[in-house]
Amino acid sequence: MKRQKFLLFLSTIALVAMLATSCSKKNFSPLSGSLFTANPSPLELVATKVPVTVDGRFPAKWFDKNAVVKVTPILKYEGGEALGTSHTYQGEKVAGNGIVVNYENGSAITIRSEFDYTPAMKKSELFLRFEISMKGKTIKGIPDVKVADGVVSTSGLASAVTSSPAVAPDAFQRIIQETYDADIMFLIQQAELRSSELNSTNLAAWKNLVKEADENTRKNLNVEIAAYASPDGGLELNEKLAEKREKNTNAYLQKEFKKQNIDTEVNAKYTAQDWEGFQKLVQASSLQDKDIILRVLSMYPDTETREKEIKNISAVYSDLAETILPKLRRSRLIANIEVIGKTDQELKAAATSDLGSLSVEELLFAANLDGVSKEKVYTFVTQKFPNDYRGWNNLGALYYANGETDKAVKAFNKAAQVSSKAPEANMNQALLSLAEGNVSKAEQLLGNASGASSLGETMGLLYLQKGDYNRAAQSFGDVKSNNAALAQILTKNYSKAGQIIDAITKKDATTYYLAAIVAARTNNTSGVVGNLKSALDNGFSTKDILNDIEFAKFLTNSDVKNMLLR
Repeated sequence: MKRQKFLLFLSTIALVAMLATSCSKKNFSPLSGSLFTANPSPLELVATKVPVTVDGRFPAKWFDKNAVVKVTPILKYEGGEALGTSHTYQGEKVAGNGIVVNYENGSAITIRSEFDYTPAMKKSELFLRFEISMKGKTIKGIPDVKVADGVVSTSGLASAVTSSPAVAPDAFQRIIQETYDADIMFLIQQAELRSSELNSTNLAAWKNLVKEADENTRKNLNVEIAAYASPDGGLELNEKLAEKREKNTNAYLQKEFKKQNIDTEVNAKYTAQDWEGFQKLVQASSLQDKDIILRVLSMYPDTETREKEIKNISAVYSDLAETILPKLRRSRLIANIEVIGKTDQELKAAATSDLGSLSVEELLFAANLDGVSKEKVYTFVTQKFPNDYRGWNNLGALYYANGETDKAVKAFNKAAQVSSKAPEANMNQALLSLAEGNVSKAEQLLGNASGASSLGETMGLLYLQKGDYNRAAQSFGDVKSNNAALAQILTKNYSKAGQIIDAITKKDATTYYLAAIVAARTNNTSGVVGNLKSALDNGFSTKDILNDIEFAKFLTNSDVKNMLLR
């Protein structure tokens, strides 16, 4: 009898459990994917993340008043899955911090999340996973709900490898203008040339420069004389005085040039009152009341009034007469020398046979001439001028452009050691950081790269990696590169992207792949087929294409299928 009662008790418990389970399954029936939408759909790679917002709703009378439901976005791909940010919801009778869902009417929900991108996510699916519990017990049997397909990873095609490094400029000038001057001083109200002035070391050195320039076939020479009188003593007197000083100086030079067989033109002029020179000397002086004098010059344009007002400042005028005015009684001799540099042919010849005969500026210029070995020249610059960062920098730029990354890194690092503030050194260090995916370090370095060549291109790459596509497109400007075309694709300017791709002179696999994406987004099937074929021929794999959601709708096309099956 006791055994029968015990069996009846067990049966009752089993029945209650069965009814409870039945009730749970009824209340939490599988949810339809039509209840949820993802934005964007398909998902898109932005910088290094895959962001998504899922909008949906719990249907009426689905969410039990005693239930707690944790909803987690799951990105499933071959070989694994990534968990997004979980959101917790609860029924009306649950005491907790979750979002309350009404049983009778259900509730709209919004779930925001993002995933750290890995290349395997190109071919993936987004699901929502529902973890349900009631009164501390887990309810199983609710399947994951699919809400979106794949990840458009086109922005991941941005590459530092094909970005142009900064080349430090040379300062080579084909024609260099040089000016040398000397002064012949005069006593007050006199115009005679004194032997003490004519025998000065300053004038002798000036005449030697003129003689050397006249004899040098790479130099063109002309000479000027500018004679002056100080602005005291009246305009009429000073004009005659300055004119006589100019004539005496000119006669002396003509005689000297004839004696030394110097054949050059001499242009002579005079200035009666040198107010400009007076103002400059006063500004540079330590006169106690110089501000008063300068104010007088600005207030009175009339020369007589100026002179009168300045003389009225008796405390200052004596100092002017001793320190300023004597320096204005002079003839200034000016030698304008035009130095003509080597021709391209001369530079090329020296760069081939006699690098040591060239200056650093000539070397850096010659490196860019046709037929000259950049590597040879830049290597020589690093050896002869090791403390000039430009040799190291430009050698690194050459290696980088040729794909010799390890050599480039060493050269760029040496350039940065030699000159940490050089804009080109900072930009190229930033380029290396972008190649490593270190955007924050690159951004810091680019703050010190103002003026570097190709800075706009590197800034464009930076913005691509940050996911700021509009600023990237602006930064590239007129650059014709894969990255520049990619920026236009990501801003949906497919016409401009196509123009850039057409203008790229050295097209590679990525160039054709980008062209295929433009064709796919503009429904140009023949363009998809032709450019994908070229991309495959240049290195892209069939798997790359099969896993890329950009081409998903073209995979049933017979031409595409045949191409991928070859």
